[in-house]
Amino acid sequence: MPDPALLDELLDVALEAAAEAGALLREGRPADLGVAATKSSPVDVVTEMDLASEKLVLELIGRRRPQDGYLGEEGADRPGTSGVRWVVDPLDGTVNYLYGLPSWGVSVAAELDGRAVVGVVAVPARGELFHAVLGRGAYLDGAPIRCRPAPPWGQALVSTGFNYVREVREEQARVLLGLLPEVRDIRRGGAAAVDLCDLAAGRLDGFYERGLHPWDRAAGLLLVAEAGGLSGGRPGEPAGDGLTVAAPPATFERLTARLAELGA
Repeated sequence: MPDPALLDELLDVALEAAAEAGALLREGRPADLGVAATKSSPVDVVTEMDLASEKLVLELIGRRRPQDGYLGEEGADRPGTSGVRWVVDPLDGTVNYLYGLPSWGVSVAAELDGRAVVGVVAVPARGELFHAVLGRGAYLDGAPIRCRPAPPWGQALVSTGFNYVREVREEQARVLLGLLPEVRDIRRGGAAAVDLCDLAAGRLDGFYERGLHPWDRAAGLLLVAEAGGLSGGRPGEPAGDGLTVAAPPATFERLTARLAELGA
């Protein structure tokens, strides 16, 4: 296990970064917020607040731990020399934020030698702060959280998300068509990090999504693991850009197998 003092320090930095960025986004959102750029498609957007949030987090981490590496959604990618790398989504759920919907957050994870050891997700519009430390459990506003016990398959509430590239969305729709009749219902929250936190808190029974990047999943998957859940990707593989699946153990096995059958 990593040095407990190092984990404490990384958690303090992650909590500070997520809280400050969350406050900036909540209090600084302009009434006329618009799109600053697009990424994979015209509907995959970046706002000026994404950029401002990443600048705040990058500068804070640079002051507190200047030898660490950093990978952020909005293009920041710097190597480090300490063995620690920060993986940050400064505004997860940008389209929700753009439209004034509450499901958006700031996701901050610290990896040590390639393994996530600290994860923090702030969800400012809901007034919630999630955190997890490797081996210490998962928490919401300081109170322990756990995944729900696995329900019968037909009673599972499963969350997912959709890519912004048309051809990928068409394939995702086909998979959804096969899965939807079998489970209680499907949810599409629009922010993967927030969905993973809700899974860790027992508000969902499963989650899957194609096309997530490291900053989308790093903190959330640590929360799920520390809350008693499992995660992976295609059968026998870890979660990756191709597919991320997370759920309590029994549901994870069923969901992973069904997604494989459907070609997800």
